[in-house]
Amino acid sequence: MLDTYRDAAALAERRLERSVAATLRIIAAAHDERQAPPVSAARRRLSEIYGATRLARRREQAQHTA
Repeated sequence: MLDTYRDAAALAERRLERSVAATLRIIAAAHDERQAPPVSAARRRLSEIYGATRLARRREQAQHTA
């Protein structure tokens, strides 16, 4: 009975280790993809567009309140 419990615990621990390892690989792949030059440039461009849009909205709101 004790060996069965130890075997089950060891199996669960191996599953957890594999799960964590798989998760870390996915995170690393996502990080690498986000840092790739085309993706990084696209994200930077979208950030610039978003900032310009927010500024335009603020100016428009300021004109309406003035």
